[in-house]
Amino acid sequence: MKRLLIRPGGIGDCLLCAPALEWLAREAEAEIWAPAAVVPLLARIAPARAISSTGLDLVEIGSEAPRAVVERLGAFDEIVSWYGGSRAQFREAVARQGLPFRFLEALPPREGETHAADFFLEQVGGAIPGVPAIEVEPEGAGGIYIHPFSGSRKKNWPVEKFRALAERLAGPVHWVRGEEDPELAGALEPMGLDALARRLAGARLYIGNDSGVSHVAAAVGAPVVALFGPTDARVWAPRGRGRVEVVTGMEGASVERVARVCEGMLC
Repeated sequence: MKRLLIRPGGIGDCLLCAPALEWLAREAEAEIWAPAAVVPLLARIAPARAISSTGLDLVEIGSEAPRAVVERLGAFDEIVSWYGGSRAQFREAVARQGLPFRFLEALPPREGETHAADFFLEQVGGAIPGVPAIEVEPEGAGGIYIHPFSGSRKKNWPVEKFRALAERLAGPVHWVRGEEDPELAGALEPMGLDALARRLAGARLYIGNDSGVSHVAAAVGAPVVALFGPTDARVWAPRGRGRVEVVTGMEGASVERVARVCEGMLC
């Protein structure tokens, strides 16, 4: 069976869906379409390409989808898609073309407490718990990695608190920032997720906010301390093969409190 798996969303969404993608790829000739940033990581599960390169967004434009896109989609026996399920026009377009789509909810229910990785895995009949695990070859000389940003300011612990925390920890500290993050003195040059994943895989400890990078660190097996504020950590906390500690109530978390957690991870 040829099976296409389409997973849109942020970095964290995609990595928490990795166990479900892996489950679906086990007994099929699978291909994954996902956001370009995470393609190098998800390609370790099955051949992957960026959604933006496929023409998928053209399917619901106009009365007829481009023939090349329809033929590409029609080459699969089954298409499991977290993409387009809430867009009636897209669903109607693929149904009109007779394409074998199976739509799944892209996010867990807001009122639920089930962890997102378990929610996605249960959608496809997999056995929980879902633990994202991306195999990469560690690079670098270890140390502590700190990424003090996220996709939303309200999810960020203040940078000055991260600085004060770093001063209390033994060992070299490497600061991480993405291309879209604010400038940060002393930070490593922004790098793709594949290169960053290899660096984090060898870390003694990773510290960060509720961010995609925190999910990358957990997925490659790094010990992780993640600070959570407005988001429900029961649903969205990073998961991985290594130890993960979540500090909730981030808004009022003191440097001393977080330092104790980090020091316990470094023992």
